[in-house]
Amino acid sequence: MAVWKNNAVRGNGFHAKVGRLCLRHGKVFAVTLGLLVSFAASAANFTASLDRDSIAMGETVTLTMTFEGGQPQNSPTPDVAGLDFANTGNSSSFSWNNGQMTSGVTVTYSITPEHPGEYVIPAMTAEIGGQQFTTQPMKLEVTKPGSPSTAQINSGTQIAFMRLSLPDQKVYPGQVIPAQLQIYFRDDVQNEQGLQLTSMPADGFTIGKMIQGGRQQEQIGNHVYTVFPITIALTALKAGTLSVGPVSANVTVITGGQNFGPFGQFFGGEQRQVGLGADQANVQSLPLPTQNVPPSFNGAVGDFSMVVTAGPTNLAVGDPVTMRVQISGRGAMDSVMLPNQSGWNDFKIFSPTSKTDLSDSLGDEGTKTFEEIVTPQNASVHELPAFSFSYFNPDDGAYHVLTQPATPLVVTSVGATPLPTIAATKTAPAENQAPQDIVSIRQNLGTLAQVGTPLIMRPAFVALQTLPVLAFFAALAWRKRTDNLANNPRLRRQRAVAQLIISGLDDLNKFATENKSTEFFAMLFRLLQEQLGERLDCPAISITEADVDNRLILLGAKPETLESLRELFQACNQARYASIQTSQELSALAAKFKKTVGELQELKA
Repeated sequence: MAVWKNNAVRGNGFHAKVGRLCLRHGKVFAVTLGLLVSFAASAANFTASLDRDSIAMGETVTLTMTFEGGQPQNSPTPDVAGLDFANTGNSSSFSWNNGQMTSGVTVTYSITPEHPGEYVIPAMTAEIGGQQFTTQPMKLEVTKPGSPSTAQINSGTQIAFMRLSLPDQKVYPGQVIPAQLQIYFRDDVQNEQGLQLTSMPADGFTIGKMIQGGRQQEQIGNHVYTVFPITIALTALKAGTLSVGPVSANVTVITGGQNFGPFGQFFGGEQRQVGLGADQANVQSLPLPTQNVPPSFNGAVGDFSMVVTAGPTNLAVGDPVTMRVQISGRGAMDSVMLPNQSGWNDFKIFSPTSKTDLSDSLGDEGTKTFEEIVTPQNASVHELPAFSFSYFNPDDGAYHVLTQPATPLVVTSVGATPLPTIAATKTAPAENQAPQDIVSIRQNLGTLAQVGTPLIMRPAFVALQTLPVLAFFAALAWRKRTDNLANNPRLRRQRAVAQLIISGLDDLNKFATENKSTEFFAMLFRLLQEQLGERLDCPAISITEADVDNRLILLGAKPETLESLRELFQACNQARYASIQTSQELSALAAKFKKTVGELQELKA
């Protein structure tokens, strides 16, 4: 070993002595070289693992791929139908063990299932140092979220859960009842966001409006839970056993402390997606009574009152009478309709119009106003017939009839209408004036006007007709450009980042002029993350200095660009402990960033 080390620094003499060593001890050297190669090959490896093999809908699982012994030639991208894979970050590691340096790369993906079921992530192959490694297939079971048991809730292990309940009362078809959905968050939840109901099946109900109430506090076991109540309007459609649920939802919660670094980084706290579930709730719906059903009943269920007005009451045959029917109360206002007016044979009836004014947030209380035009057909009509409206009240289980008495009318027949008289000044003819029977023919017809060029032959008129065509094609081109942009999220992000860089450069120069070091480096660090994230097609918040060497070099970046990026990242890191004080140094960094970001934007991503 001493001879090897001493000759390693002597240039050509080193190669000569190695040659003599190979000739003198050829077999020993070959065996040693084979052991070294086999050791290097054994040091390389590729593994993949899931942090959990069973989750509920609404939750996510993390896939970790680890490449040991060098950089992979290709990083496999998993693709399984029904699973959404999102890259959450890449990292590199180096370690020394008994004088040997080993390196590794870790790639993580966040997996979100689209529906329950059993999934198999197939085997993945990667090449490291000229060797190929293949992982084992992995199974993932995704179940429907269910409501936790009472024991689990009281133990305080549930960071969040959900309950569904229906009112304990008689229900009839056509009746509106409120369902209560309560979402509980444990006292260590600092924030919640993105609540989304993923499934709410209803058998025998129509789901109406959903209203969120004010948050409440409830003591459960050793924890205080914050409760978010949601009231849901349900309209029964039939008799029998009706059900709602099971209900599933997902929400993102943040637990633990929340701190922010000097450049706006988020430290502390754990963000996780939680799947919520509530068991099915049932209610028994009774059929409407079949006895004593009023003839004017047409399906209205609730508790109502009625006001009817009509006018004018003094009119001629064929003149219109406007009848206004106002029905107010509690119930499904959409199902309130005017009954058929049987026996109104002496009137011509036009289709009514309606307007609904709701007085509560759930939409089961308010006023519905109908306006109907009727015209009497003969002078023998002396009244509008009595009007009735019927409904079923679920509170007492009986039918009710609201009646408006007959309205007297005075109808006159249509007579001859005298011709209108035109008021004018009467001038007496002059005395002894001879009457003029025939006007003489005009001998001189006047000057003939010259007929101009027809419009169709005028160039200006023809050009004017092309404007709508040009406007149509311009609108079509604009629409295609908008659709292409909407279907290309990568292009949208590229343009958004380009705009951010332009405005950010102005802020950098401003901060440099004002010698605001802290704001300067915060903006510089953010712009570096946004530009690198757009080029590498990954979240900007996951970008670190390691990505410059690990991933950016694969895009063909120049060594000068990579070195400039390293210097910019190091300047941001050093600014945390020793900020630059002069405006000239800040302006120089801003100019370097402008040049470097221009080179990055020229790379083909």
